[in-house]
Order: sequence, then C-alpha cells, then structure tokens
Amino acid sequence: MRLVLLGPPGSGKGTQASLLKDRLNVAHISTGDLLRAAVAAETDLGKIAKATMDAGELVSDELVLQLLEDRLGEPDAANGYILDGYPRNLAQAEALDGLLERLNQTIDHALALIVDQEQIVHRLARRSAEQGRSDDSEEVVRHRLTVYSEQTAPVAAYYDRKGLLTNIDGMGTIEEINERLVKALGH
Repeated sequence: MRLVLLGPPGSGKGTQASLLKDRLNVAHISTGDLLRAAVAAETDLGKIAKATMDAGELVSDELVLQLLEDRLGEPDAANGYILDGYPRNLAQAEALDGLLERLNQTIDHALALIVDQEQIVHRLARRSAEQGRSDDSEEVVRHRLTVYSEQTAPVAAYYDRKGLLTNIDGMGTIEEINERLVKALGH
C-alpha cells in the first residue's frame, strides 16, 4: 500500500504515519528526514542540499525527488510506504506521479487530516513549550498555515480529482484519529 498523508503543520501527520507504518508494515518516508539523513551522511546529494540550506535557500524539488527515488528503492519500501509531508505543492505532486510511473507504481490513497486552525496553534504552542522549538511560535505557525493553505491544500484537490482522497477528522485523541485512518484504508 502506497499512501500520501496530507495535513497542515501540527495536524499530527508524523505521529499518525509512525503508527500506521507499524500497523500496515510499510515504510514511513518523511522528506525532511531524508534531507537531514543525506546531509548527516555527507552523501553527494546531502552535500548539495547542505550548501543550498546553508545559503538560506530551499532545496530544489529535483533534489528532493532524487532523494525520494533512492529511498523508494530500499527494501523496507517494497511492501509500500507512507509519504509524510510530500508532495507539498502541485508541481511536486505531478513530479511524484512521473517518478512513480517510471517505477511502475501508483499512489493507492491520499489521506488528508482535517484539523481546526486554532487547535493547530494550540498544539504547536504546547510543542514549542515542551521542545523549545522556535519554529512553533504563534506568529510563525499562523504564517505556516497560510503557506499551507496556498500551496499544499491544492494537492488535496489534485488527489480528489484522481479519486484517491479521503478527508479524515484530525480532532480527538491520537488513537481515535488512527482508527479513522485505518478504517478509511479498509483495514
């Protein structure tokens, strides 16, 4: 099973992807984790990514797609995977489709976590206090939600047009949300 997990920052994508990974016996793939791992391992792609990030620029979609292609070839992704935080925009969704076509794969489901914006601000403020994350201040969170709405939310419409999207109520306990996700997948 190959899944795309969508949702704004603070919607619980990472938490839910970790739970689903174990339950479905698939790989959890976060492009942010891929970038950090490539930089830490000082791979060729990691060196390019580090230089780009050190210059304060965004890593190119092409580089992220190369990292993703490498990751999809690893043995633990053979049973399927959950893409967490990717694609973030329509260009990435279309590029992902092109990559998967070359690999003779398709996305089976796109699940979108729907969470009240004020709940997200509250969740991330709590995370900021607990983990000391400066990227979770209220002002930064509200900006990230605006960026998500403008760039990433249209990806849900893209998958909806393909008949792959299921919206999931992302409010409630972690366990309740996970059960909704599993039910949507027919497991």
